[in-house]
Amino acid sequence: MCLAIPVQIKSIEDQVAKCKVGEGETYLDASLMLLADEVEIGDYLIVHAGFALRKLDPKEAEETLKILRDMVELTEAERNKACNA
Repeated sequence: MCLAIPVQIKSIEDQVAKCKVGEGETYLDASLMLLADEVEIGDYLIVHAGFALRKLDPKEAEETLKILRDMVELTEAERNKACNA
């Protein structure tokens, strides 16, 4: 099973977007050739297997990223609780 997360476009060259993943320093290249929407630097995308599937509304992207951050925090809290028990 794969989980697609929002990525933000940082640069575009020849139908390939360099995108930032999350809040760290991880980047990926995403082909824009299957995307119907016009995109620009700063836009958010959903990417799977190296292809941009769709452009995301910034609000939707931020809400999704917040949910993912909350899930990570809960998982870490549960792990810490189990280790300290």
